[in-house]
Amino acid sequence: MQQVLLIGIGGFFGAIARFLTSKYTSGFLGNFPLGTLIVNVIGSFALGFIMYSVLNDSRLISPEFRSFAAIGFIGAFTTMSTFAYESFRFIDLRDMAMFGLNFGSNLILCLLAIYLGKVTALLIGGIIK
Repeated sequence: MQQVLLIGIGGFFGAIARFLTSKYTSGFLGNFPLGTLIVNVIGSFALGFIMYSVLNDSRLISPEFRSFAAIGFIGAFTTMSTFAYESFRFIDLRDMAMFGLNFGSNLILCLLAIYLGKVTALLIGGIIK
């Protein structure tokens, strides 16, 4: 029951953080969905860091914090469905340049962020051990 509560609290804060990020970044790049890109990249980095910290048998992150952060906060903070919708809207609008930019930047930057989170976790784990 404690794990479910931690996930719910994390989800609450993740959803609020997502809303605020999108609210304060909308319009920076015209109609490009910058908020979605930002939350997906930050969330990918954080997830890479958390999961590789856990897999590295590091004591940096407790199982309780992993549930709170990875499943709750990041699960509510990142948004694959919004990314898919925003990408498809560019197809509807026949704006293939924006579709390509949105699709490519989310895919490449999120994979890069996972890698950077992994490297960071492994470096920190190696330094502390």
